[in-house]
Amino acid sequence: MNSILKRARIVALVLAVALAGWIGWQQFGSQSSPQGNLVGSSLGGAFQLVDQDGQPRSDADFRGQWRLMYFGYTFCPDVCPTDMAVIGRALQQFEASDPARGAKVTPIFTTVDPARDTPEAIKPFVKAFHPRFIGLTGSEPAVAAAMKTFGIYAKKAETRDPENYLVDHFAVFYLFDPEGRPVAFLPHGSEAAELTAMLNTHVR
Repeated sequence: MNSILKRARIVALVLAVALAGWIGWQQFGSQSSPQGNLVGSSLGGAFQLVDQDGQPRSDADFRGQWRLMYFGYTFCPDVCPTDMAVIGRALQQFEASDPARGAKVTPIFTTVDPARDTPEAIKPFVKAFHPRFIGLTGSEPAVAAAMKTFGIYAKKAETRDPENYLVDHFAVFYLFDPEGRPVAFLPHGSEAAELTAMLNTHVR
């Protein structure tokens, strides 16, 4: 009789542990987001730039926010406006589907052409794509340092006109978490729906 009672207690204990594990997985495991394709990389870090209102901005200003980042320039004839429009549509779609999570995402445009992209030039450019877009510029050394930190290549095309030139640059959509850690990226040519899906997958 004692043996039967002892076995019953063991079975009950095992079932209780299994049930607790299942409940824990339901509450926590099912909520964890998949790892992004940039998790563990060394991209990102400190920067000191100026926003579209002429105010100093650093990486510390964006702590606690998910950052959807893009590097380009306002004089870009095609690639940058196209990609910026994709960001604007993607974020609007995400905000419409989940306003609480959408509010956690800050879209950030950083110039690769600080000589022409003054705060006055950047402000109307970024606001044309989303009202919460932050535009960043700065001195050439400060912008070059930020580009290096975020793995961005850019080179001014040779021209005889010092005011009208193109800039070849790496075009990519970056997503960083609230701690500034790299999470995921999508390449130029991605559609708004793909960007929205990336946000929906990772933003919590």
